[in-house]
Amino acid sequence: MKTIGFIASEKIGESRRAMLPKDAAKLAHPAQFFVQQGYGTSVGFTDADYQREHVQPVPRAQAMQCDIICDVKLGDGDFVPQLAPGKTLFGWAHAAQKIDFATAAIQGKHTVIAWEEMDEGGRNIFYRNREIAGEAAVLQAFMHFGRMPYETKVAILGRGNTAKGAFRILNGLGAAVDVYGRKMEDLFCEKIGQYDVLVNCVMWDPLRKDRLLTRADLARMRPGSMIIDVSSDGDLAIETAHATTIEDPVYTVDGILHYAVDNTPALFGRTASGEISAKVCEMAELLVQGKTHPLLEKSTVIKDGIVVNKTLRAFRQARGLPCG
Repeated sequence: MKTIGFIASEKIGESRRAMLPKDAAKLAHPAQFFVQQGYGTSVGFTDADYQREHVQPVPRAQAMQCDIICDVKLGDGDFVPQLAPGKTLFGWAHAAQKIDFATAAIQGKHTVIAWEEMDEGGRNIFYRNREIAGEAAVLQAFMHFGRMPYETKVAILGRGNTAKGAFRILNGLGAAVDVYGRKMEDLFCEKIGQYDVLVNCVMWDPLRKDRLLTRADLARMRPGSMIIDVSSDGDLAIETAHATTIEDPVYTVDGILHYAVDNTPALFGRTASGEISAKVCEMAELLVQGKTHPLLEKSTVIKDGIVVNKTLRAFRQARGLPCG
């Protein structure tokens, strides 16, 4: 039997938690589960709430000694070099975009199980979190845009769960919205001058050499318009995009406002945590028992320090980065 420690992400503004007391109550082996002291504070729970479900709050350093470490924003954690070798790391990794994290995991001979790879029946098991990402990004971005959605024309790229969330808010607040699918990238780029706001909800393939938008494309946009890069995958899709934070979410390039917060569901941490916790506890229970599951197998991107995900391996090889 293995132990699992749930640590609070140190990413700025990150309020989501991967385990709530209501789901801890369903665990078969709660004595194997540990949470960092104060873990539930951001979503309204005390250490006593976890103790009642036989989950033990411990200092952060002790939680990080567990066999398995769960961090919602795993790929943003800088704690990996401090770990003893051979841990299992469980959370949103985005290992292609988070190069330093992946390199540290390889060097530490860790196993990385990435939530973004947990697709079942063609849909990520955390699909509601993706919808919340689109919803939250639109709500915060427009607060910095200075205009109400109902007086804007908006283009959304993508038809997945993130785009669904963005559309729900924009449509509900009266914006004129056009939605472009993945196969309509060229048309999207051709029409950008017709819109006040562009919303990117497509996670760019890290192996692609082209971009969705270059800096030169900004000159074709309406003056004073805005890009909401919900996918926020660095400068892969949008040359002028770089990840921002909830506290400092926007910047301007060539007169175009850019919003690129990469953890927008944290703006609604209680809602998002409620959607995450049940699935995480289900998978975590299997991990502590040493059991396998198709979702765990397909979402393992690094195993014992060796890159096993084909896309991640090709990405790192193309850049001369170690793969274990």
